[in-house]
Amino acid sequence: MPDGIAAKSLGTLSARERFVRAARGEPVDRPPVWLMRQAGRYLPEYRELRAKTGFIEMCDRAELAVEVSLQPWRRFGMDGVVVFSDILLPLRGAGLELEFSPGPVVARPLAAESDLARLGGEIEASIAATCQAITRLRRELGERAAVIGFAGAPWTLAAYATEAKLSRDLEVLSSLAWREPRFLDRLLDRMVETCVATLELEIAAGADCLQIFDTWAGTLSAERFERFAGRALRAVIERLGPKRPPLVVFARGAAHLLEPLAALGADVVSLDWRVDLAAAAAGIGQRVSLQGNLDPTALFAPLPELARETEALVRAGRAARGHIVNLGHGVLQRTPVDAVATFVRTVQESAP
Repeated sequence: MPDGIAAKSLGTLSARERFVRAARGEPVDRPPVWLMRQAGRYLPEYRELRAKTGFIEMCDRAELAVEVSLQPWRRFGMDGVVVFSDILLPLRGAGLELEFSPGPVVARPLAAESDLARLGGEIEASIAATCQAITRLRRELGERAAVIGFAGAPWTLAAYATEAKLSRDLEVLSSLAWREPRFLDRLLDRMVETCVATLELEIAAGADCLQIFDTWAGTLSAERFERFAGRALRAVIERLGPKRPPLVVFARGAAHLLEPLAALGADVVSLDWRVDLAAAAAGIGQRVSLQGNLDPTALFAPLPELARETEALVRAGRAARGHIVNLGHGVLQRTPVDAVATFVRTVQESAP
């Protein structure tokens, strides 16, 4: 548990304590709340900054990453502040040429076993600004919010590393899994190293909680998840060891993978919006805490209806050992600011 987080009466929990305790399945006064992609284009202050600053520059200048990370927290007071960065930045340290135009583009994707020789391990320089931002956020926020670091999972990093511009169906990675599984195993092992190095640096910088995004794991059957993505995820978690901060795993489109995800050794399984939260609480919610999982499009509903949907989500989450309220994926670009305020406020005003 991070320094300064100690057991207290539930009436005196800080936001930071609330977040960490819920992740570990310990009692809290109410569920903590944050949103994936909570810093971004739906906020006018972000759009103002983004109009004069490139995305990579915002990630690579610690002062800008801190500013963007704090923008939604200043407005809404979430219990968690996620550092502004991108899961693909460490690939630069692994030796890949990456740009955003506007989506990620890899100049020379990995296509054969001989390409693995191009991969290096200079991850620290590639996310130095991210780690500096985490340290500054930890100092700035104190007990007022948990600082959340994150990384891309090995399978998802491999997906981006093997295509110049990622296809919707993961054509290259899926083909490798069938035709060249030994090469893919070696590639995933290298991505394990990248993921572990990223998370270890973020832990050292002061992150209170970590999330691993396996965005593309849902494309796999349960059997092939275990063979490829799950094996690599488990290796990451084992390498981090038992003294790490709480760890969340998120896989989109993975309703069929809840049991394998719960068995990986993470503290929290983050659910996408297509999973029934009550059913997940009954199925895996006593072994791991749950995160999520309001449909991001629900934030376009009339505000009273949004509040009712959020209240129902909070009620369903009470059956789990711990519940971190979130969306089932990231905030959409055209999401009304008032809707985010309603969502967060409804959780903050909920009863234990």
